[in-house]
Amino acid sequence: MSDRKPFYITTPIYYPSDNLHIGHAYTTVAADCSARFKRMQGYDVFYLTGTDEHGQKIERVAREKGVETKAYVDKIVANIKVLWEKLLITNDDFIRTTELRHEKAVQEIFQRIYDKGDIYKSVYKGWYCTPCEAFWTERQLVDGKCPDCERPVEMMSEESFFFAMSKYQDRLLKHIEEHPEFIQPESRRNEMVNFIKGGLEDLCVSRTTFQWGIPVPFQEGHIIYVWFDALTNYLTAIGFGSEPEKFERYWPCDVHLVGKDIVRFHTVIWPIILMAADLPLPKQVFGHGWLMLEGGKMSKSKGNVIDPLVLIDKYGVDAVRYYLLKEMTYGMDGYYSEDMLVSRINADLANDLGNLISRTAAMVGRYFDGIVPAPVEPDDLDRELKETAREAVLECEKQLDRIDYSAALGAIWRLVSRANKYIDETAPWVLAREEASRGRLATVIYNLVESIRIITVAAAPFMPTLPVRVNEQFSFFKDPERITWEEAKSWGLLVPGGKVHKKENLFPRVEADQHKKMNAKKEDKGPDKPAVEAAQNREGEYITIEDFARLDLRVAEVKAAEKMKKADKLLVLTLQVGDEERKVVSGIAPWYAPEELVGKKVVLVANLQPTKLRGVMSEGMILAASEGDRLEVLTLASDFPSGGKVR
Repeated sequence: MSDRKPFYITTPIYYPSDNLHIGHAYTTVAADCSARFKRMQGYDVFYLTGTDEHGQKIERVAREKGVETKAYVDKIVANIKVLWEKLLITNDDFIRTTELRHEKAVQEIFQRIYDKGDIYKSVYKGWYCTPCEAFWTERQLVDGKCPDCERPVEMMSEESFFFAMSKYQDRLLKHIEEHPEFIQPESRRNEMVNFIKGGLEDLCVSRTTFQWGIPVPFQEGHIIYVWFDALTNYLTAIGFGSEPEKFERYWPCDVHLVGKDIVRFHTVIWPIILMAADLPLPKQVFGHGWLMLEGGKMSKSKGNVIDPLVLIDKYGVDAVRYYLLKEMTYGMDGYYSEDMLVSRINADLANDLGNLISRTAAMVGRYFDGIVPAPVEPDDLDRELKETAREAVLECEKQLDRIDYSAALGAIWRLVSRANKYIDETAPWVLAREEASRGRLATVIYNLVESIRIITVAAAPFMPTLPVRVNEQFSFFKDPERITWEEAKSWGLLVPGGKVHKKENLFPRVEADQHKKMNAKKEDKGPDKPAVEAAQNREGEYITIEDFARLDLRVAEVKAAEKMKKADKLLVLTLQVGDEERKVVSGIAPWYAPEELVGKKVVLVANLQPTKLRGVMSEGMILAASEGDRLEVLTLASDFPSGGKVR
């Protein structure tokens, strides 16, 4: 066995009643991000995912489709494995509850608890929710429906075995009180404490009305309750009952990452099973929020699911993973729309990160023949950039440890933003004009390349193809798939003299006609007439925040201006936008003489589709205010750096 510290993380095992959607993809990508991060830190990681294949619901669905149950789930499991491959999931095992190794583990746990006297036979009569595979008492129902999924329940009456959960209520509460990290985030812990204090009842843990499941080892005709079966998967995959050395190494689990809808099963039923079996409890159960659509929760039963495979094919795996991990704020629900995904790609990946990489590679080529120079003249701006890099990596590490992927990415992007601002502050294109500034220029370019190296390392758990693709331009790593977290924490590891090969932008912008908008009309819920009329009167006036985010507004300095020949209203402006020069044709000649504009800082719509006007290609539009016969170009104070973003 390795002498490295073990780290064991799991996703829920997914129910293969149908193909998985992007909500399932989030959980698996999130756990993968943590697994990759811990491997980079040097941990001996074991990452588990899999499928929960037993239960009455699966049996019914297969029967309705006229397919043998095992053959039905085999097909869906194959599709799930393809999805995980496409998302570059690095799970160490894929557990299926139909495997023999799992059946043996479940029966051993069940027998152990029965022998202890905590499983007993009685008659069950109560409400059962087939989709959730959950039993409910009358008082737990909400308007006569399942409190979890709000779907109808059915009365069940049969001879069953029961698990004496109520016996462990006080012990579980004590454990939660003594280990506040056990249930995270805090809001979930509070919910579960209140649930437990409301009183636990003994749980029905066997069924006789169907056969698709694991048999009770000591009673013919009884099938073990599907959640008892499913939860035990976390023990099976690390060798419970078969590989004691492996089991002792990885158990207890460091993190069970689950959706908030199944936190109760993982923080009430599961720990009590472990207590009854005399096994340690997991260190933490983290219940994340749901990925919501405009119409509510994404659900296979509702038919409103988004296929992540389609998105990967359209936008690439790094972009899809980035969006999922950025969009879900710590413990809260996130929202999905394809427009929001495209906005994230364009704003964060294309404009911010992609542009930083592209501009820097271009400047290395332009000013140093593609060779990374050695730094020689540091100043306060450099020290500030280095400190931002140090703080960003430490904050990213902290947030990854607390499973806040969005905040971790936010920390990295503070460095991305600071590096872009550093370009504007240092103005390499100005330094390049004077031979006396050659040393300062070399320092600036080195610092930019080093910033990109650190960003690439820190972003690797989130976007696993990024190091490979960046390495094709900068040759940072001997093996871009085996970089370590320490490489992000140390400034100055970049060795001058490396060759830079500028290539196409790593994250090209997605134009409006490249993606199909998925904005369905809101369901008419029958609001009062005045509200309807008010909404109709406002139609066409509002844009969404996603619409606004698609605008790339930049500070631009007017370097030259001249009247267009044979066009009285048009001026041709030459604009400096960071290290890029653009031509813009603007209809402001009646209000401004060309010389009035030279040297002014204006606001440019930088991502407007270029168009040819009177034979001149116009690459954007400047903003102006107008009223009647008045017009005034929007200008900024002269100390605003050109190329800076306007938000």
